[in-house]
Amino acid sequence: MMMCSRLRPPFPRLFSLRLLGTTVSRTEGVRNPNRLSATLAFEDPSAFRVKSLYELLRALSVFRLCSFPVLVNNCGKLMSIARTLLGRRGFSLLLRPTVYAQFVAGENESEISQSMEKMSLLGMRPMLAVPIEEDLGESTGEKRYDDNMEAMLECVRMSHSNAWSKDPMMQLKITALLSPELCAISFPGLDESEVTHFLYGLRRLNRIAEASVNKVRVLVDAEYTYMNPALTLVTMAMMKKFNKDGAWIWNTYQCYLKESRSLLLEALHLSNNEDFCLGVKLVRGAYMDKERKVAEKEDRLDPIHRCWEDTNDSYNGSLDVMLEAISQKPERYRIIIASHNEESVRRAAKRMEELGIDRDGGSVCFGQLLGMCDHVSLTLAKEGYAVYKSVPYGSVDNTLPYLVRRAQENRTVLQGIRKERDLLRQELYRRMRLKGRSS
Repeated sequence: MMMCSRLRPPFPRLFSLRLLGTTVSRTEGVRNPNRLSATLAFEDPSAFRVKSLYELLRALSVFRLCSFPVLVNNCGKLMSIARTLLGRRGFSLLLRPTVYAQFVAGENESEISQSMEKMSLLGMRPMLAVPIEEDLGESTGEKRYDDNMEAMLECVRMSHSNAWSKDPMMQLKITALLSPELCAISFPGLDESEVTHFLYGLRRLNRIAEASVNKVRVLVDAEYTYMNPALTLVTMAMMKKFNKDGAWIWNTYQCYLKESRSLLLEALHLSNNEDFCLGVKLVRGAYMDKERKVAEKEDRLDPIHRCWEDTNDSYNGSLDVMLEAISQKPERYRIIIASHNEESVRRAAKRMEELGIDRDGGSVCFGQLLGMCDHVSLTLAKEGYAVYKSVPYGSVDNTLPYLVRRAQENRTVLQGIRKERDLLRQELYRRMRLKGRSS
């Protein structure tokens, strides 16, 4: 309820202040909460029986390496040294069957299709991600942005033309199409060349949106706080134009930010007033260290919640708001619960049961990264929930910067995957025992 004093004019009844609470009050719709809690305990190693022996060993090896902070924190430097020593070809031969195969779907459409077809057979859906983005000081010019646009249009085509998912999604980073420096500037201060570049960027985004509407849902990623206001402005404008009859353009809300829930409520209010559908990707966030360093350097308040518990409260509260809204108008609102946190996943599933929201009705889905948290993804898929895996693709050279950034941003997740390693190990031991008995 601490948000009450920060709210703007009264919202319609749909978004009344009671939605801000994080406690569960309605239980009359629960079908069988005991069964739900038992099946979603994520303690069953049988979820990994679908994996080959090689996949088990690869995952165990990669996760073991990721458990060492010194390796994760310095992975960029270490990979650069390895590339120098081994050469480009040798480095690719080392990475392709290991880290690359664990976290990347493939380089070309044939390799990607093979990975995605297997994922589809397991009941999971791909959410393709073109691994290109920029930060301040990395701008590359209009030609590169146009090339990035073509790559994303190809991503739209692949997502739509292949039968991997009945409701395809893809991810998009606006800074792959628009200068990060521009996104960090106050708009009234743009000079003529910046206005020209901004218009070019909008045209690129418009082309992607036009190509994807009624075909592929485009989830726009949030980035750093010094860019997010501009990114949100552009994304909301795209929603206003393209989300009249369905949520085709989505925005991301980072719940480790103190302002995240107020931003989500403003988006709900705006979508109601402007009559467009709202798609929400709900994440905790991955830029914590850099955000705090930048805030300290610029002598401004830390934008991040002070502790993990506050971030959890923010995530759960935002989740409750969206599920309540979806239960009343499922045709207007959609959410992907993008989380590796088992408690948040269980909470969402329980709340869906209470509110009578279909597990695979289209309005609510879950998301995890390719190659991680498979014990959660596979269990959810087995129980009939819609589950997406964020799937980067491309060559080793093109995906390496993306993988390094994701590893460093998600290092606390990577270092905390002991449970998944334990389950993988249990499944490996089970197979060894079976082989021993049969020999």
